[in-house]
Amino acid sequence: MTFDLWQWVLLFLGALVVGLAKTGIPGVSILFVGLLANAMPARQATGVILPLLILGDVFGVLLYRRHTEWRHLWKLFPWTMAGVAAGWLALGHIDDGQTRRLLGAILAVMLILHYWRKFRPAPDDTLVAQAPLWVAAGTGLLAGFTTLVANAAGSVMTIYLLAMRLPKMGFLGTNAVFFLLLNWFKVPFMVNLGLINHDSLALNLKLAPAVIVGCLIGRYAAARMNQQVFELTALLLTGLAAVKLLIF
Repeated sequence: MTFDLWQWVLLFLGALVVGLAKTGIPGVSILFVGLLANAMPARQATGVILPLLILGDVFGVLLYRRHTEWRHLWKLFPWTMAGVAAGWLALGHIDDGQTRRLLGAILAVMLILHYWRKFRPAPDDTLVAQAPLWVAAGTGLLAGFTTLVANAAGSVMTIYLLAMRLPKMGFLGTNAVFFLLLNWFKVPFMVNLGLINHDSLALNLKLAPAVIVGCLIGRYAAARMNQQVFELTALLLTGLAAVKLLIF
């Protein structure tokens, strides 16, 4: 693959943000999708992004695995696998514009539901126990579908995990394990579509150091950010992502 200087800048910035999203501020996950998609064809970018995400996931799991809330993951995994399969089938039938608008609408609805659940008169300690199965099922399907067609499930999971009122470290640990397993599950589908190949892996090797630097910066930021700022930042970035996807 041959790139101009400005494209290399976007590629390295995108890889840096991958690391930051995996260990620091999950809400920035939508940003690296846009950076890489503007540096190269969007379809190719999905194949380049996945190995970078897996590298970031490994760092996230190593740092936060002891904080993982497994009870949430067991509810999500079966539905997420079904969503990946649906995304694989749909990838040849929807264009980039339709995918962006669909994802933007999904994020907007989930933000509304999050704030409705947050401000309705219900005790905090019963929120997780009362979360209906359809919430986990819908989130899993959406996460699986959007991660395959656009590598953009991070914002979906941000809304879900915040709605479950996970503390900052529990959020990061659960998010890291979920995406490590999910992204490895996606690899055969991406290889089958020809999106992961020799050229894309060669580019991954060049971008890997930027992911590692981003992971280290993210770890430093997460350790110094309080819970309210963490949640507000994640929700704000998710809201901006929804607006961008719907309008642009």
